[in-house]
Amino acid sequence: MNIIYPLLGLSIVIALLFLGAFLWANKSGQHDDMYTPSVRILFDDQPEEPNDQQT
Repeated sequence: MNIIYPLLGLSIVIALLFLGAFLWANKSGQHDDMYTPSVRILFDDQPEEPNDQQT
């Protein structure tokens, strides 16, 4: 029963670390670009040009 108190404290510390990381990511602009991911699939890679020089 005594182990519950340290585990509860540890879980609160870990939760606060994750909350801090989430807030830091939002503050630094990690989630600002909402347009590009939705249209990224529409941008095709440029096809490679054939090499006309044959030896």
